[in-house]
Amino acid sequence: MKYAKKLILAGVILCAFMSVTTVSASDELTSNPIVKLGRGVANVAFGPLELLIRPYDVNRTHGGIAALTYGVFSGVFHTVSRELVGVLEIITFYMPLPGCSDDPYNTTSWGYGPILYPEWVVDTEHNAFNFFYPKDAIVAP
Repeated sequence: MKYAKKLILAGVILCAFMSVTTVSASDELTSNPIVKLGRGVANVAFGPLELLIRPYDVNRTHGGIAALTYGVFSGVFHTVSRELVGVLEIITFYMPLPGCSDDPYNTTSWGYGPILYPEWVVDTEHNAFNFFYPKDAIVAP
């Protein structure tokens, strides 16, 4: 019975990967089921980084005392929400959801876009020690 469940799950995942068309240069910024699955896995895996990122942001804007109080609570809240959204995106990666278009201002259409903004845990503003993005890859506006 356990073997059959694993086999069915593997078949569903394989069909989902095979049904997605290849991403061309023009479609690079649009979301598809594979991007949604990757975003969900990244949110679950790296969600606890919010415990460091949120106090850092609050410290930059409001100071150290606020970072030790409000920043920590904000980090815990954002960690829990990012983990839950990550699990939701993993479970529903194969189907579009309402209000999840690639345009954050269009809340009426269906799509594979992000549920939570910022879309990824670590972005160019939170690139400590140039670990996630090489320094020469970031173009300043």
